[in-house]
Amino acid sequence: MWRHKSEIKLDQHRLSTRKGLRIRVKTKSYSDEALAELRSIPKKVINPGARWLKKPKARPAHSQRTYQVTAIDDGRRFLVYLRQSLFDENSFSCGISYLPATGSSLTLARYNGSSHVHGDIAYLPHIHRATEKAIAAGKKPESEAVETDQYETLEGALACLVDDFRLQGIRTQRDQPRMF
Repeated sequence: MWRHKSEIKLDQHRLSTRKGLRIRVKTKSYSDEALAELRSIPKKVINPGARWLKKPKARPAHSQRTYQVTAIDDGRRFLVYLRQSLFDENSFSCGISYLPATGSSLTLARYNGSSHVHGDIAYLPHIHRATEKAIAAGKKPESEAVETDQYETLEGALACLVDDFRLQGIRTQRDQPRMF
């Protein structure tokens, strides 16, 4: 049974308490093979008409769209989100989380825009992917990132995610390659 979108935490690796304290939650251990299997199983978006919600009072202010996704073969649940800053077109994130029947959700990947620095990646689009190594070290599962030239926009990032995670049920369009 799907929960209301306000009940779903996109990243339960850290939970906020009512007093604003951050509590670290240990993520279940996943091998690189199990993560690859979660990436490769065919999935279908079950709410392709999901609407954009403006969140002007959120920090940072953004619009968000959330898709509910199930594995075609066995019904395992996933969530895909798109988040776009209301003020900076390069500040966006598109991600996918696995929602196991029990336990915390697991962010499998985030496709981020070029609005910020991440490690050695300065103001370029980059992709975060969950790794066994990061989980074992107690870090955010998707803390590692690699620079990419596969997209420049949120729509392009979604197209990459759809291809990488074998999603069906939504139309996407890849960004046109830069000529110069």
